[in-house]
Formats: sequence, C-alpha cells, structure tokens
Amino acid sequence: MSEIPGDLKFLKSHEWARVEGDGKVTIGISDHAQGLLGDLVYVELPNVGDRVEAGTACAVVESVKAASDVYAPVSGKVTAVNAALTDKPETINEDAYGEGWIYTVELEDAEQLNELLGPDDYAELLEDEDH
Repeated sequence: MSEIPGDLKFLKSHEWARVEGDGKVTIGISDHAQGLLGDLVYVELPNVGDRVEAGTACAVVESVKAASDVYAPVSGKVTAVNAALTDKPETINEDAYGEGWIYTVELEDAEQLNELLGPDDYAELLEDEDH
C-alpha cells in the first residue's frame, strides 16, 4: 500500500482534497481507488466555470473494468481541470496524488473540510475494508 500524503483530506468514496492555501482545493482519487479500478482508459472532466456541490458526482474515471463517478469533496467553482488526463488517463494510475489530480475548485465553505477524513482516518477506513 502506498503512503498516504499527510496534507490530504478524504471522502469515504476515495476522493482526496488538497488545500492549496489560496482558497483553492485540488481534487483527485486515491491511490487505493485507482488500484481497485485498474488501468484507466478515460477520464471525463468537469468544465472550468462549473459549480460543483459537495457530495455530488462531477467527473468520471473509466477503466477496462468499470466506470466510477468522482464526487466533489467540497462545493465551489471549478477553476482548473487536468486536461493532460484526456490523452493520458493512466497518469492517475502512476501518480494518483501528484500529476494525476483531476480538477481544482475555489472553495466556498472552509467548514466542509472539517467533514472530510484525515489521512489516519482514511488509512483506518482502508484497513477496515480489507478485513
């Protein structure tokens, strides 16, 4: 199992959020999630300017096995998408917490971050799932 970066927050559905400090939050799926999905073949990105609502699906990652919705951990306006994933969706498989980010939002309500799991809680959740 790969290291879970200490600066991330997680949803139980395996999305991660990294607060960038300028009111922006970068979002992707966890290394665990990409491992379950297998080799990704397609990523459907949200549009820049879209407003996403915490807990709702706003992107899709598709592997040879399955398609999976990507849920927004926080509400806000999409300010950037990782267009490189259109040509190279496997970047998520290779670097889920780095180059494999999916999109960035301008955070509307910082309180929402408190509802997400910290790295230790997320690691515990994965352990529970494995047993």
